[in-house]
Amino acid sequence: MVRRPAHPTRARLTARLTARLAPPPLLPGLSGRFTSRLHDTRVASWLGAALGVSIAVSFATGLVSHFMQHPAGWMQWPSRPVGLYRVTQGVHVIGGLAAVPLLLAKLWTVYPRLWQWPPVRSAGHAVQRVLVFVLVGAALFQSVTGVLNIGYWYAFRFFFTTAHYWTSYILVGALLVHIANEGGTARRALMARPRDAVGRRGFLLTVAAAGGAIAATTAGEAVTPLARLAVLAPRRPGTGPRDVPVNKSAAATGVTAAARDPAWRLTVTGRAARPLTLSLDALRALPQHTARLPIACVEGWSVEADWTGVRLRDVLRLAGAPAGARIRVESLERGGLYRTSTVDPPHWNDPLTLLALGLNGAPLPLDHGYPCRLIAPNRPGVMQTKWVHRLVVA
Repeated sequence: MVRRPAHPTRARLTARLTARLAPPPLLPGLSGRFTSRLHDTRVASWLGAALGVSIAVSFATGLVSHFMQHPAGWMQWPSRPVGLYRVTQGVHVIGGLAAVPLLLAKLWTVYPRLWQWPPVRSAGHAVQRVLVFVLVGAALFQSVTGVLNIGYWYAFRFFFTTAHYWTSYILVGALLVHIANEGGTARRALMARPRDAVGRRGFLLTVAAAGGAIAATTAGEAVTPLARLAVLAPRRPGTGPRDVPVNKSAAATGVTAAARDPAWRLTVTGRAARPLTLSLDALRALPQHTARLPIACVEGWSVEADWTGVRLRDVLRLAGAPAGARIRVESLERGGLYRTSTVDPPHWNDPLTLLALGLNGAPLPLDHGYPCRLIAPNRPGVMQTKWVHRLVVA
């Protein structure tokens, strides 16, 4: 049987593809150092695609968190669905942790490219390498500081939330440029016929399993049925007073004496309201309501609880607050970025938004905001102000 020669056009295309996917020459003396077949374009492309999806999801859910806490002047987030923030922030933190093995595997796969020779082939290539450095640096910065933040270990002097927010734009911008530069090569690598598919498949499955294991041992901080598995979570449902975790105690914020003072009063003031002062007994005398709502923190943990108290809208209507007013809720705390929060009309007009006086069928514990705290649907935990003593109607 006579074998026909390969079609010349097809042969040229195959040769060109092979040349493009071949690893770049390395620094003299290092050519024999990186012998693993996993240091290749195909594995890097699969990992890069998965990492790109993970970064996109983290970026989108991170924007939700940021703009819920710092909305633009024209923005008003809805109060429903009740658990929207709980889901988006849980996905943001748990998904970000699960992506750490992806990031490390991707960096290991492409590590030999750091030693390519010559290091710079042109001005355009130099710019590409600088942008790759920015991409890697931003990805590592987000991962490391994010892990430190959810572990409440602030080994850095800068404010995490601001740095994390702005670095996310740098990361996404560098990623988009990288995709524009390397997308064609990655696509060709994924379409090419694989060699040693078993080894590559095993490596990719191992990376996926590592990410899944991290997700499984963290997800319990937000998914109550998995709480027993959450060995890596800093907070778990079922811990803390009334089975609800606490981030910051009354002692840590210095409000213990003021919160326990029998002279405590809730005041409603502002240009758009009649002055109103209510004692704790007066609040208890108003119609009481119970709402099952999650408390969801930026660190990713959340838990549902039964909150009992007075509807915020009932108190504001007693003071004659207009339905479209914005409300500033002030805590007994004397300092801190979150000693006050703003409640927009969609939230304070919602019947589920309470000035809570009780938790899970018992009086509100001091560390959960006694004598009175705000609890509202679809709202970050840092904005569920504790130890409330003043409502300002704007």
